[in-house]
Amino acid sequence: MILPSEWAAQSAIQLTWPHQDTDWAYMLDEVEECFVNIAREIAARQLLLIVTPEVEAVRSRIANVVNMSNVRFVECRSNDTWARDHGGITVYDGEEPVVYDFAFNGWGLKFAACYDNLITSQLANRGVLHARYQNRLNFIIEGGSIESDGCGTMLTTSECLLSPNRNGEWSKKEIEQYLCEAFGLSQILWLDYGYLAGDDTDSHIDTLARLAPNDTILYVRCQDEADEHYEALNAMEQQLRTFTTLDGKPYRLMPLPMAQAAYDEEGERLPATYANFLIMNDAVLYPTYGVPTLDDEAARVIAEAFPGREVVGVDCQALIKQHGSLHCVTMQYPANVIE
Repeated sequence: MILPSEWAAQSAIQLTWPHQDTDWAYMLDEVEECFVNIAREIAARQLLLIVTPEVEAVRSRIANVVNMSNVRFVECRSNDTWARDHGGITVYDGEEPVVYDFAFNGWGLKFAACYDNLITSQLANRGVLHARYQNRLNFIIEGGSIESDGCGTMLTTSECLLSPNRNGEWSKKEIEQYLCEAFGLSQILWLDYGYLAGDDTDSHIDTLARLAPNDTILYVRCQDEADEHYEALNAMEQQLRTFTTLDGKPYRLMPLPMAQAAYDEEGERLPATYANFLIMNDAVLYPTYGVPTLDDEAARVIAEAFPGREVVGVDCQALIKQHGSLHCVTMQYPANVIE
């Protein structure tokens, strides 16, 4: 088994669409506009799979702005929209794709996930996935909590994967053994530091640090000593400097800017992060937050890390109001999984 990198060839990307029965109900029009923009950018370049209980409503909502020839719909009930975390995770067994269906428990029992947990099995049962389906519901993991280079290295955070409300009966050694078996890993790099205020995920790696081609790690850097994140993100940066590839070489570290502080109506800080970008076949979609200098700097860093790919910003100020961003609402399927 091998867990491909996100920059490996893809067949499609999934969005699980917001609706009135999700936490987006109070701002549905605003968040749908963001989803339409994401859908437009994805479908302009490759196949888009939209999961929704309201197929015809979504179809009419996007028909005039999205390349519909690149859109496939699946009607499914859902609790929420975080496809990164309830979506199937694809590995390869030799040349054969295998979609793992892990359990999702609302980021450690924080939110309901009864319908989200059924989506991947429904996609398999309806023949949407041209891959072997494997039930892994004995283990809780979210796609946003793991990063793979496709060559046997996984990057993750101890705060999330060792959370007592996920696989609390498992020791760290047992979790490592399970991950290495499931994903064909040779090493796991555990980040012990770093967090974002307002984050519900217990420090998902895709909010903090991301693997990229050529032994590169992009990570969020905080240079403002007065910022509440400074100490933790500085400790994270120092730990990243100690990580080495399987060849024993240090990684090329590329800092992303810290997003400008954003707050909800109660004054609670929202987890805006430029690390939450989506890698596509020929492009990288990245979240913007309405601060051109920082948005542009993030684009510059991402473009340098992914040469040859178009870098496209999508305004994600709506998404952070429910404590996620662009990568969180998407899940890619590698080559030959969706036709």
